[in-house]
Formats: sequence, structure tokens, C-alpha cells
Amino acid sequence: MAVPSTDLEWVNYLARRHDAEKPELEAYDRYYEGTQPLTYMHPEILREVQDRISPVIIAWPQLIVDSVEERLDVEGFRTPDQESADDDLWRVWQSNDLDEQSQLGHLDALTMRRAYVCVGSNEDDEDTPLVTVESPLEMFADVDPRTRKVRAALRRVVEEDSSARTNERYATLYLPDRTVWYQWSGEWKVEDVDEHRLGEVPVTPLVNRGRTTRMVRNARGNAIRYGRSELAPVIPLADAANKQATDMMIASEFVALPLRGFWGITPEDLVDQDGNRITALQAIMGRLLTLADTEGKQFEFPGASLDNFVKTLDSLAKMVAAIAGLPPHYLGHAADNPASAEGIRSAESRLVKRAERKQRAFGGAWERTARIVRRFQEGDWDPALRRLETIWRDASTPTEAQKADATVKKFQAKIITLRQAREDLGYTDPQITRMEKDDEKEAQRDPVAEIARGLADRVPVSEPDIPPADPEGAPVVDRVPA
Repeated sequence: MAVPSTDLEWVNYLARRHDAEKPELEAYDRYYEGTQPLTYMHPEILREVQDRISPVIIAWPQLIVDSVEERLDVEGFRTPDQESADDDLWRVWQSNDLDEQSQLGHLDALTMRRAYVCVGSNEDDEDTPLVTVESPLEMFADVDPRTRKVRAALRRVVEEDSSARTNERYATLYLPDRTVWYQWSGEWKVEDVDEHRLGEVPVTPLVNRGRTTRMVRNARGNAIRYGRSELAPVIPLADAANKQATDMMIASEFVALPLRGFWGITPEDLVDQDGNRITALQAIMGRLLTLADTEGKQFEFPGASLDNFVKTLDSLAKMVAAIAGLPPHYLGHAADNPASAEGIRSAESRLVKRAERKQRAFGGAWERTARIVRRFQEGDWDPALRRLETIWRDASTPTEAQKADATVKKFQAKIITLRQAREDLGYTDPQITRMEKDDEKEAQRDPVAEIARGLADRVPVSEPDIPPADPEGAPVVDRVPA
């Protein structure tokens, strides 16, 4: 298909592509929130038990996403020639509440294949561009298959007013040289235009599990280059687990408790409080078995065991842990003896490596966003930021004692500097700056440290001259007349 040539053509083209994939993204979102419908269950059973037993939804999809997202914390940006993080980029980060918003972006990307970061002009503060994180349910960006850059992006928002029963529809089109705002009134009408002339679309996708080829497609026909959800491989297992858990609840209602039987009573003799006949299944749910023969006596069947459901859920949990790289104790598999610290670190090795991979992929998107921010500030691209790198918090979970011991040994061996040691211990750049100021104040108050520092700055005193020796080896001493 030819690339659209007008703004409205771009709006319609991006809207069609977005609408085609929204059902899949909404399905992933429901699985994360635990509101997905129950599968593998016969509709007749659901119809009979829905008034007494709610479907049991096990939040494994949420656990899988949160376990990775909790290890993705941005702590700053710097270039290789900078000793500390870039203060101005971090100021913009904090001003736009990206500490919180970045977590939402990572969460959406892990769940729904990707999220987006937009940069725009800030009319209230020109030195602080506006940076927002957008949901894939509201935004779609077209990526050039050759340059891998965004050619255009569209964000659509519907504002609902329940009291007035009206909906306001808005759209924002992002292009390399301008950003256009629309409002729907039977057709899209332009409200405002920002001629930024960047030369690039100020939208950066946060893509999860991107692929290099456009030919690889998922079950719904969407290109995998636009990302893949972390939930895709575990949804069938999650559905099976939910079905087993719900079956276990039904079994506990029907057969886990003793079933009593009465002779000489037929189902027609059983009615509800309103005099309506109840079904045989409703009678069983009442734990009563009726037999029309009048010769028998009352009897009772023992309750059934639910171990088969527990074993099935245990097997499904192990498969989910293997696919998602989760430690067994994350899914409730605890041994009789508590695991050691080394054992926990070993069990989390795959999860840590997976989080580090996400840091590298998402870090590139945040670095591009930082370059666009500087472009908005200075009006030109900063070549130094081509080597920009994102500072991430350590994705592993070592104990404080282990981390401190390893860092101190590296510092004592002069492998790392004091500042690097503090960074390795997890202190933020502002905290380290305060520590360095405190170090200077402490050195000024400590006289011993002050003397030592002064001696180190002085030129060493030369050794005293030794008198020359006479031929016999004794030093020559000037004789003073008596």
C-alpha cells in the first residue's frame, strides 16, 4: 500500500490499523486484570451454577507481568564521558512525573505488546518539554520497515459525560514536521497545529519482544515487529487452571460433602419456597438424592477427594513457571526447609536475565525520548546524546550484606571509585551528591583529616645534606678552635 499523502489520509489509515488490533489488546488487558471469561466450561454447567458459584480466576498473568515490571526502574541518563547522571534530563523526567508514568508504560508494554512515549511543547515552561506515556488502546504508530523509525502516529480519545449522555471524540496526529489536533463533529476538524519541524515523529514506541521480520505473524495476523505480549504463551495454561479451579469449587459443592439419599420421594415432590418444582441438578446441589422406591431406607455417600484437582493445578503451575522463568516459590511451591539466600538467587537467575533484556530494549526507547527532549530545548540535535545510556536499578535481588560486602571488596582493591561503589549499592544520583558534600564538610571539621590532606598537597621536604667522608671513612667535621 502507498504511504498516505495527506493528514486526513494518515488519520483514516492509522485508525483502521488500530481498530483491527484493539480486540486483541483488550483481551490481553482483561487477562491481566483478571476479568476474562471462563473457558473450557460447558455452557449448561455455567447456567446451572452461576447463581451459586462464581468462576475462579487465578491471577497468574498478573503475577508474570508484575514480576518483571517490578525490576524495571530508571534512575537517570548519562553519556560515557559523564561521571554522573545528566541533571537537566533528570529534571525533565521528574517534572513530567515519569517515575510513576514509566512504570505504567512498562506495564502496558509487557501486557499489551507495546506502549508509547510522546514529547511535545510546553507552553508553560519552554525549558521543560511535555513528556507523556500513552496506552496502546488509545495510540497506534506506523513504523517504516526500512529505517525502523515512526512515520506517523495517531492518538484517539473519547471523553464520556454520563450525565449529559454525550461523547466527545478527539484525535492527535503526530508527523515528522508537525502535530495536528482534531475534534470529531461528524468529521475530523482541525483544532490546532504545532509546526515543530523536528524532522522526526516525537513518538517513541516501547516495544516488548519485537522481531526483525514483518513476515512472522501471530494468530490474529498482526506483525510481530510491533511487539508480543508476555501473556501470549501462558494464556492457554491460565485458562486451563481457571477451569480446574472452578471445577474444584463445583465438585466441593456437589460431591465433596456427603450426599444423603431418601427413598419414597421423587423429584416431583421437591419444590422451592415459591412452590415451583426444582430440577434434579438443583436437588443434587442441595445434597439430596431422591429415589421413588418405598422399600429402601435413608443412606449416605461419603464425600469425594479433591486431590486430582490439586495435582492438576500443581502441574499447570510448574509449566507456567518454566515458560515465564519464575522461581517455584512465586507460584506457591514451598519446600519444608526455607531456601537459602544463594538458592533464591539461583532460582531467580532466569527472571533477572529476562528483566535485564527488557532494560536494554526499553532503554533504547527512553534514550531516543531524551534526545527528542533536548531537541525541543535547544532547537537542534545534540550529537553527544547519540551515546546516551539509561541508568537502571539492579534487576537482581541480592541481600544487603552480600551487595555491601562485594562492593567494599571492589573499592578496597581499587577496581571501582567511591562514587561507583555508592551507585552499585543503589543510591540515587542526588543521594550521592549529598554524600559527597557531607564528605567535604566532615573533612573540614576533622583536624587529622585536614592535616593529612594538607601534607598530601605539599612538596616533600628534602633530606638533610650528609657531610662528605674523609679517605679513612670518617665524616669530615669542621673543627671549631678552642
